[in-house]
Amino acid sequence: MTHFPSKRLSRPGVVLAAVAGLVAVLGLGTVGEAHSAPAEATATDAAPRWSDRAHGFASLAKGTTGGAGGKVVTVTDQASLAAYAAAEEPYVIRIAGSIAVEPFGADIAVASDKTLVGVGDTGEIVHGELHLAPGTHNVIIRNLTIRDSAVEGNWDCKDTDFDGIQMDTVHHVWVDHNRFSNICDGQLDVRKDSEYVTVSYNRFENNNKTFGLGWTTNVKTQITVDHNLFANTKQRNPSVDNAAYAHLYNNYLTAQADPGDPVWTYGNWSRGRTKMVIENSYYQSVQHPHQADTTAELVERGSILKNTTGRHDEWGAAFDPRDFYAYRLDPAAAVPALVGRFSGPQRRIGGAVTLQVPGDYPTVQSAVDAVPEGNSVPVTVAVAPGVYREKVFIPAGKPNISLQGTGQDRSDTVIVYDTPAAYGGSTGSATVRIAAHDVTARHLTFSNDFDEAAHELNAEQALAVKTTGDRIVFEDTAFLGNQDTLMTDSPRLDVISRVYIRDSYIEGDVDFLYGRATTVVERSVIRALSRGSDSNNGYITAASTWAGNPYGFLITRSKVVSDAPAGTFHLGRPWHPGGEPAAVAQVLIRDTELPAAVKAAPWTDMSGFSWRDARFTEYRNHGPGAAVTADRPQMTDTEARTHTVADYLRGTDDWAPHARR
Repeated sequence: MTHFPSKRLSRPGVVLAAVAGLVAVLGLGTVGEAHSAPAEATATDAAPRWSDRAHGFASLAKGTTGGAGGKVVTVTDQASLAAYAAAEEPYVIRIAGSIAVEPFGADIAVASDKTLVGVGDTGEIVHGELHLAPGTHNVIIRNLTIRDSAVEGNWDCKDTDFDGIQMDTVHHVWVDHNRFSNICDGQLDVRKDSEYVTVSYNRFENNNKTFGLGWTTNVKTQITVDHNLFANTKQRNPSVDNAAYAHLYNNYLTAQADPGDPVWTYGNWSRGRTKMVIENSYYQSVQHPHQADTTAELVERGSILKNTTGRHDEWGAAFDPRDFYAYRLDPAAAVPALVGRFSGPQRRIGGAVTLQVPGDYPTVQSAVDAVPEGNSVPVTVAVAPGVYREKVFIPAGKPNISLQGTGQDRSDTVIVYDTPAAYGGSTGSATVRIAAHDVTARHLTFSNDFDEAAHELNAEQALAVKTTGDRIVFEDTAFLGNQDTLMTDSPRLDVISRVYIRDSYIEGDVDFLYGRATTVVERSVIRALSRGSDSNNGYITAASTWAGNPYGFLITRSKVVSDAPAGTFHLGRPWHPGGEPAAVAQVLIRDTELPAAVKAAPWTDMSGFSWRDARFTEYRNHGPGAAVTADRPQMTDTEARTHTVADYLRGTDDWAPHARR
């Protein structure tokens, strides 16, 4: 079986162009700034700003994946958060809304193999601490606001030690896109030989002791600190004590609190035997922007210093970060705008969950299984290129799922199985079944490769996909099979489900596009496969539309192709499942190219039901298989105005997936 792959365009250079635009529009890099020796700005091999994959040191030594591979849960209260965060098994824990921790300043213990992520941009931990005990590893904390554990009048908080996040002797931790504000002690403390840590795109605001590393005489910690905002913070921005490698780049330090303190008000400090590299950061109104102990090393390049005073230390060779990993290095002049826009909680991160196959979940079905019942937020199952020989079922209780191939072409990612209806019935034969509402599939191929020619069976139907849910979208997808390739259905005869198929490919021979759902096929290729007959090679459609539903199948602005001989293929026949008289097929094919394989009388009877009693029409078709005859009912211009894509899909909720382009 063959199908036509799509050609997708890449957009190289978009990131660098955006950075240049920010510099130009916002007027950055102007007079009055001091520039260090430039560091090379590049986006090569860089992780996207929205990536759910750790970068920097947290990406090394098998990487940091958090709760990937575990169940996805949503919590709204302290008890649930504490239970899931401390569990032995992996979890992706979505924190919805504000959770006020009691008693004031109490710890929430976070165990290994966890992802904590705020839902939308409103997930909060209020007057409490996330605590990672010794031995904890593989933790991701993203998209949260952690705030207000400060004790009024207690500036140093030495007697309380209420941190925002504290970790001791841990490894592989990624802290990303959070906001820390008004914490009693350290907003983020990375302590006691913790290793492989990345801290990126966070906002550190309104604090005394902000972000510290060390509390050890050993020199083990490896940490990446990039694209963070430090605003109205006094010290430890960060302070790095006895770290083996500390890579700080593209950070923005501004509006320093209490700049009158001659010693303990500062920006970055390389302490003990730390090796620190600072690149392309932006310091504005900062005292002691970067300093180093005589025992430490500090290399600084490419940063901009504006209205700074005090120490600007640089000595030693430190290390070359690119010996460890590739990274995005933005121009220092663009840092205030970039950090201002991208740091802190983001709706784009917290509004959806991405489950990687096979990176996090070995099969597509295992990723679907991880989605919670009653799911109310978008979940993307991102499927890497490859052939996945499995059956996939998305049950009715798991809506809002998107299956998305990540290859360059839809043929790169194939979900395939080979069950015929003889083994489990028509429904049981489907490679993929979608019973849930609001499911989307993109850039994928669905196939049932049962070889009907090699078997002598009475039930040779072999579905690639069956849907019964409402508001189902297929974009840039291929459906491969022979008999009954794609069934778009609904739970009951009088329940209307809607399916929208665009820029896709469907192939088969007998009734290969069928069912009772309202189904639109737009801008797609339909291949009618030859069965080797010189008289009847099959039927494209077999609709079973409910008589009370004016909209069944619409094929529009598409192309039908076929290798069958001329005049041997039907456009469709009326299917009355179980002899149901209220199943009255409705099919409109309009503005579509038809091949010579289409019969001169293209509609035919089925199981004793006349095609003339069904609702079969054409409108403005073209190509060698198009004609206007008494056996080919044509829709009038007036009727056609109420049989558009919008009319078929609108329903009672104004669904319009065709408009989102």
